[in-house]
Amino acid sequence: PQHFLLNSYPNPFNPIVKIALSVPERGFIIVDIVDIQGRKLTSLANENYHPGYYALTWDASNYSSGVYFVTLTANNTRFTKKILLLK
Repeated sequence: PQHFLLNSYPNPFNPIVKIALSVPERGFIIVDIVDIQGRKLTSLANENYHPGYYALTWDASNYSSGVYFVTLTANNTRFTKKILLLK
């Protein structure tokens, strides 16, 4: 990959969403799920990654319908995508 990318599908989802990310360089990657109030609910990734394409899964069965955010933090880069849980 040439750039960091962060995508989610399906969106809206119920109750499982797949998070696709591309990592262009080796580094420490953090992928967090955050609620609308900014509270971190879970961390899907928190480790070193090699360049490549990755897929993560979040099961939101224990959470209520609403807007959530997926945040990718790597090196000096941060991306955030909005996801919608509909039950």
